[in-house]
Amino acid sequence: MSGGAGDGTGTGSGAGSGDGAERRVRIVVEYCEPCGFEPTYQELASAVREEYPDIEIESRLGGTGAFEIEINGQLVFSKLENGGFPYEKDLIEAIRRARNGEPLEKITNSRPPCTIL
Repeated sequence: MSGGAGDGTGTGSGAGSGDGAERRVRIVVEYCEPCGFEPTYQELASAVREEYPDIEIESRLGGTGAFEIEINGQLVFSKLENGGFPYEKDLIEAIRRARNGEPLEKITNSRPPCTIL
């Protein structure tokens, strides 16, 4: 009986403390306020809460150009590395994985920060 992860039965027979419930997920978003990234944080936080109303999401002020996202203490997205902002669907998927106890992967897709015409 090895392998079989992700069969979707939700029996809780794998990792966890045997309660069968989804895992608690804590998100921390660190962003540069002087850069004008607060509206992007608010938009992302709203989309996350719409999908997961019970989610714990916290913001912190970060350094110049920062928009970094941690899920349960693990960095999953870095604007400093990717040069843009995460797509909402990619963050929602990462949260889904964390709630199911699956390993998290770094989000590498990003949308451009802005376009000046």
